[in-house]
Amino acid sequence: MKTPLYRQIQASLKEKITSGFYPEGGLIPSENDLCTEFNATRMTVRQALNELVKEGYITRQHGKGSIVSAIRKSLGLLSLKGWTEVVGASDRHGKTVILENPNIKKIEEPIFKHLLDVESHAEFIFLKRLRFVEDTPVMLEETYIPNEELPNFTTEPFVEGSLFRTLFMKYQIDVNGMTQEVRAISADKAVANLLKLKVKSPVLHILRRYSTSKEGFYLYSSIYCDTEKFAISSFN
Repeated sequence: MKTPLYRQIQASLKEKITSGFYPEGGLIPSENDLCTEFNATRMTVRQALNELVKEGYITRQHGKGSIVSAIRKSLGLLSLKGWTEVVGASDRHGKTVILENPNIKKIEEPIFKHLLDVESHAEFIFLKRLRFVEDTPVMLEETYIPNEELPNFTTEPFVEGSLFRTLFMKYQIDVNGMTQEVRAISADKAVANLLKLKVKSPVLHILRRYSTSKEGFYLYSSIYCDTEKFAISSFN
């Protein structure tokens, strides 16, 4: 499946904004320049820019151009943005370690039961990852993706290491909404060891259900987050 050109332009500009290549308050290239850069029509470029406006990455001013919106310099771990964008927007170095490669599972954990009332899928692609900021483990994430029309998903690497970008660029599935619950809990031995904490240290446990542009296609995540060294925010 070929990604529409306007989506490619949107993703490219988004990456340059979140990485700081286009700084906050600055202008991104003009429509004419983007048409030349991407060999695209003006209509296609405008469609990409309109999507970035909807997402809050830019504002457009008549006679001036497209201006990069303010991005908070904190860890937006409570936001809808993916990990790659969150860390990029914070001006900090981050990395992800895959603890369990994608494999097929059912969601059997009782903690998800109340989030599954609209779920029609029996099998999911399970992924377990540990997130680091400045070499400090800050987030343990277990994610379930419906095992539906995702050819080569379990065998090919993610686009730039990002799950959201992979779904968007390869399968035209855009993560566009989120329901989440946040609770303060005590870390058990398994979580404490991975986050390099003492057992029973306070952590945030976040349960999420992500909605997408594909009807009936929901992602689920269970996240344990250590907030001792890094504050978190909910910028969108």
